[in-house]
Amino acid sequence: MNRRVVITGLGVISACGKNAAEFWDSVRQGRDGASKLEEFPGLRFSNGGRVRGYQPQLYFTERELDHFDLAAQFGVLAARQAISCSGLEFTSALRESTGVITGCCVGGKLTEDSAFRELYEEKKTRFNPMIVPRTMANAGASAISMEHGFQGACLTFSTACSSSNHALAQAFWMVRQGSLEVAIAGGHEAPFSLGHLKAWEALRVVSPDVCRPFCKERRGMILGEGGAMFVLEPLEHARARGATIYAEIVGAGMNADAHHLTQPSADGAARAIRLALQDAGVAPEAIGYANAHGTGTQANDATEAQALRMVFGRHCDRLAVSSTKSVHGHALGAAGALEAAATVLGLHHRLLPPTAHFGSPDPDCPLDVIANQARVADPEYAISNSFAFGGLNAVIVFRRW
Repeated sequence: MNRRVVITGLGVISACGKNAAEFWDSVRQGRDGASKLEEFPGLRFSNGGRVRGYQPQLYFTERELDHFDLAAQFGVLAARQAISCSGLEFTSALRESTGVITGCCVGGKLTEDSAFRELYEEKKTRFNPMIVPRTMANAGASAISMEHGFQGACLTFSTACSSSNHALAQAFWMVRQGSLEVAIAGGHEAPFSLGHLKAWEALRVVSPDVCRPFCKERRGMILGEGGAMFVLEPLEHARARGATIYAEIVGAGMNADAHHLTQPSADGAARAIRLALQDAGVAPEAIGYANAHGTGTQANDATEAQALRMVFGRHCDRLAVSSTKSVHGHALGAAGALEAAATVLGLHHRLLPPTAHFGSPDPDCPLDVIANQARVADPEYAISNSFAFGGLNAVIVFRRW
């Protein structure tokens, strides 16, 4: 029999704050965490969602810093917070059945960029032997597993912008079916290297100023970094130990568009949402809030609005929608995790986060967008969407606790 799965711990580090409380304070106020990318002059865009004031020496030893790229550091820190928040005491038996399932799209880009600079510009021929493990996308998951002695399934999804939602879905299913007793799940990313930023510049999808999802004046996305992790456990286990429950995960859906490498598909996105609702056993009319993929690009936002209309029909007029990428940025492999944190905290506090910088409504995005100010509401169910390059879609359904 399938078990009910609840979230009993969460941790966040992002442009909107270095812990869950700071993150929620910024997100609920629609306070943009982006800042000037002063160390990268000459780009076509000037802002990014950096974790400001981050001092790795406060959290890691010199040896650990030699082993962990910034991307892995963010995952480890978010996991530490989530585990502490959960109050779980891990016995030897529980460690054996605790897994770590993460999403990370690009891995250790800072390490990779530095190594290429040494090779091609400085003409070095000998390198730090830790470059390979530092650049691995799974470095964060492995570090979390080793730090806490977790010996269950440990794996990383690298599926572009859907990485974290794929990780959350897999972790949810594994706990629900009993393959894991506890899962530490989420995502992490640190994409701010010159080479990677130049690659995004070439795509011409990054906004020159701010991210304005779903509004007529939108000009593109803003890149972000950070991580968010969650503790997932069976409801019975959480109740037995008197844990605080932040939300329940009730369903997940994933599919492929089989359509185009970079252009989104409304049909594919709609199928993923329907699959998630089917897995949850929830009617479309029961969903009260959608944390949208909402990148702020012309193609994505209009296509996602079309997909939501296809699934929810007339109910879409009563479906509150927001994109928190407008404040924490598009964190690629960590995007779904940050948005899951915003969704869970919104349900927990009965306050739905806004879409910042919203100007004029776009007729191509006919949605009930929560514009600029949070909305007091008490929906029972919410979805969080991730629709990635390569046509890879993943949707999570949450229930208010």
